[in-house]
Amino acid sequence: MPPTTEETVRRAFAASAEDYETVLVFVHPEFVMETPVGQAAEPDTYRGPDGVRRWFETFYEVMDEVSVAPVAIEATERDEAVAVEFEIVARGRASGIESKQRAFALCRARGGLLLSIEFHDSLGDARAAASA
Repeated sequence: MPPTTEETVRRAFAASAEDYETVLVFVHPEFVMETPVGQAAEPDTYRGPDGVRRWFETFYEVMDEVSVAPVAIEATERDEAVAVEFEIVARGRASGIESKQRAFALCRARGGLLLSIEFHDSLGDARAAASA
């Protein structure tokens, strides 16, 4: 039996703490993540494992350290989706200054692989998007 969406999301976040390349085994080939205006310094759309790699590499162009850790993972009305609050912590390569950003997303998975990450303004908005 494949892991639940919550298990898949937890495993992917844990893998990203080791090495962002490790998280790629949890990414479905049809994966899509759009970082919207107002929630990202450089809004863009990232597709598949190569897109996730590119997302991390944009951080490492200017950051020494990057970590992405879940704060809360909540079930939704749909089995394939969970609402996630997470924190992105990064330290500037040149400045050494650490920055933190909270983010909220609806994460979808199937068969133990992440299908999408859809960003929202709050955990409640992410939960509500699951039923839309």
